[in-house]
Amino acid sequence: MNYRSMGKTGLKLSEVALGSWVTDLSDASAVENAKEIVDKAFALGVNFFDCADAYSGGEAERFLGKALKDHRRGEYVVSSKVFFPMGRGANEWGLSRKHIREQLERTLQNMRLDYLDLYFCHRFDPTTPIAETVEILSDLVKEGKLLYYGVSEWTPAQIVEAILTAQRDGNRPLSVIQPQYNMVDRYIEDEIVGICERFGVGITPFSPLSQGLLTGKYRKNAPLPQGSRATWQADKQINKLLTEQNLDKVERLLKVAEELNVPLSVLALTWILRLKQVTSVITGASRMSQLESNVSASGFEIPADALGEIDKILDYHPFVRRIG
Repeated sequence: MNYRSMGKTGLKLSEVALGSWVTDLSDASAVENAKEIVDKAFALGVNFFDCADAYSGGEAERFLGKALKDHRRGEYVVSSKVFFPMGRGANEWGLSRKHIREQLERTLQNMRLDYLDLYFCHRFDPTTPIAETVEILSDLVKEGKLLYYGVSEWTPAQIVEAILTAQRDGNRPLSVIQPQYNMVDRYIEDEIVGICERFGVGITPFSPLSQGLLTGKYRKNAPLPQGSRATWQADKQINKLLTEQNLDKVERLLKVAEELNVPLSVLALTWILRLKQVTSVITGASRMSQLESNVSASGFEIPADALGEIDKILDYHPFVRRIG
């Protein structure tokens, strides 16, 4: 496993991280499987574990806290997020001083931790001034309850405003962002990557395999694989990605991966890591084989001619995309 510094900070993250978004905790057997995957991730060199308060209503945080307690605190970096409603009260959502402080306390209790390494604002809150959000996050860093803070799905303008507001008010700076980024969703290349380069902000993308599209399991003119996300996901995100155009790209990308003797998933993860501004890619794994394959992306390099072929296949053109 290779490690990269997060932006201009001294924090080192494994190039491949393990996320908790779709961790199955439905029964004792599923929980045991998830625990074995966390332990195996450690053994393979993963040191960054990502979570959020909204994942499984807090159960994902509680699970991860239990799973991590067998490891030394200095061995791992753990993150969570805040924004989505965690109750029915008018102040039980968003990025106000009240909600962030109260929700962080709940997250720390869930995870059985004294502090979080990283804390992300899951979405932008138009009802709260950015100065208020930045100030409370900076205060929590000063108190030692957070080491670094960042944002997830924010627009370029919102990210820059947060950075400049922190500078203006003498607060601790935003250090990391967690946007969606993969071969079929490259919007961050238009402005956000340049912003992160200029201000020394790390990037830890989520959904690097585009909901499973870039694993090669979904094929053109083929039935949906039994038990795959496309057969049960409530909001049908993956189903919306299964367009003829995307599936055509998958077929062509599979040929490139085959020529390099790697799975398409490894090719897709390594392609993201080609950007020096990317610190770590956040992956999910429900099976040990998936974890082992994902981790193998660290250290693999795509030859220049293959990168050129991939660019032709993807045929990317800048576009306007709704964020969040």
